[in-house]
Amino acid sequence: MSQPDLILENARIRTMDPAMPWAASLAMHAGRIASVSPDRRHPEPAFAKARRIDLEGRLVLPGFWDSHFHYYQWAMGRQGAALDQARSFGQCMDLLRELASRPGEGYWIQGQGFNESDWPENRLPLRGDLDKACPDRPVLIWRCDLHLAVASSKALELAGVDEVVADQHSGLIERDQQGRLTGILREEAVNCVKRAIPEPTFAHTREVMDRAQAGLHALGITGVHDVRLAGNISESALTFRVWQALRQEERLNLRCWTSLPGENRATAAEIGLRTGLGDAYLRLGHLKYFMDGGMGARTAWMLEPYLDTGNTGLCLIPPEEMLQEVLLAEEAGLAVMVHAIGDRAGHELVGVFEEVQRRRPPSAMPLALEHRIEHVQVLREEDIRRLAALNMPVTAQPPNMILDINMINQCAGDVGRHAYAFRSMLDAGLCLLFSSDCPVCDPNPLVGIQAAVTRARSDGTPEGGWHPEQKISLDQAVAAYTSSPARAYNLAHHHGAIKLGAAADLVILERDIYTCDPADIAATPVVMTVFNGRIVHE
Repeated sequence: MSQPDLILENARIRTMDPAMPWAASLAMHAGRIASVSPDRRHPEPAFAKARRIDLEGRLVLPGFWDSHFHYYQWAMGRQGAALDQARSFGQCMDLLRELASRPGEGYWIQGQGFNESDWPENRLPLRGDLDKACPDRPVLIWRCDLHLAVASSKALELAGVDEVVADQHSGLIERDQQGRLTGILREEAVNCVKRAIPEPTFAHTREVMDRAQAGLHALGITGVHDVRLAGNISESALTFRVWQALRQEERLNLRCWTSLPGENRATAAEIGLRTGLGDAYLRLGHLKYFMDGGMGARTAWMLEPYLDTGNTGLCLIPPEEMLQEVLLAEEAGLAVMVHAIGDRAGHELVGVFEEVQRRRPPSAMPLALEHRIEHVQVLREEDIRRLAALNMPVTAQPPNMILDINMINQCAGDVGRHAYAFRSMLDAGLCLLFSSDCPVCDPNPLVGIQAAVTRARSDGTPEGGWHPEQKISLDQAVAAYTSSPARAYNLAHHHGAIKLGAAADLVILERDIYTCDPADIAATPVVMTVFNGRIVHE
């Protein structure tokens, strides 16, 4: 049975529409915003049988978008050990032991989310530690940034990885001073072990991905850009098939853009796939490439050496090769998104896109989406200005900033002043999109909004905020989860704002984050989420 149309009254509505920035009531009809009013009691609509809801002054915002989300890894990973809950090395091992003791668990023990830089011990687990915690089972656990994993001896054995295995292209298999494997795997070297884990069935993956949508609705998320990881072509294909099945079965209750690995560029071009293919629920997004790794793994490509290792990270795709990939993708009608964490990676990548624009013929057909740079975690002021001149969107992760404070201080020192430079990006005119990079970080957009506004952890540290000159306003942070993604996806006429004719995707918050203490934003409950005019969370 279809749900009746809705009227929300007695609310405080931040519309993100310059023509009417604030309103007090609205009506929805056939999945669209039918009217918006400054009156707390909404005028009687022309359509009948609408359900009226008195919100008692609660805040209404457009539905949140997460513009860089690893949906498959998040949905499947929720079945493993949630190592982001570990506050010490010992707690991390306890969580693994507890998972191994559960009846009915699979043979492999997996977990994700640990952050050793915030532990008192400040050390990575090694394979010997995993062997002690789970002596009879193969174990593979991921650091929070997904650029480093640790495997147990049993896992390495099953994967055929031993001391004579050469370092993988674009990845590192770590050894100790005696040449023995430590179990630490960086970048694509993780796939050496991951490939030994049996892939889930289509039916199981479909069930898990379908069920996980409710978790996003509970956070007010109505749109995601689902992004692929490197070296996982079969996993990418499985995810793409599941998204299509959910859409065909009318079970997809998200606005979903889904990317493809850059390794699929030639195949996608050959069969004629183009960015933007799809409908209002599911569309093909960008090809995903990696310029470098991550700072936690010390594989982000930096201009200055890391203080604790003396190296400058990894360049995963040389700039001249990246240029050719972008040109070939653009010729096929495919936009690209490129992961760039370190300031050297960002510097070189801006040069690549400058050259792409120089070579673009005036008669070239516009892409459905602009190319994008992902993360821009450390970027110098001069490169921010160059990037702004290219009119390209960028994604950044405020919740990752609060995870990285200790780590960046330790490995980069004063270079940290160039990290997560949200204020500088907005001042330069960049279209800034916020995201969680989930499962790297908590997917709750309110956590990201609080982090961007305060630049402090949930406990208020560091006092005054980390590099506080880069704080942004609350409205700018909200825009980065609502109106700015709509603009970047060329959907501003129907999304990202509460206005006549827009899609009725809304989030209703228990407290008004525009008037509460900024330190309380992340703890604000989502009391209702509306998708396409239907209540999907209440």
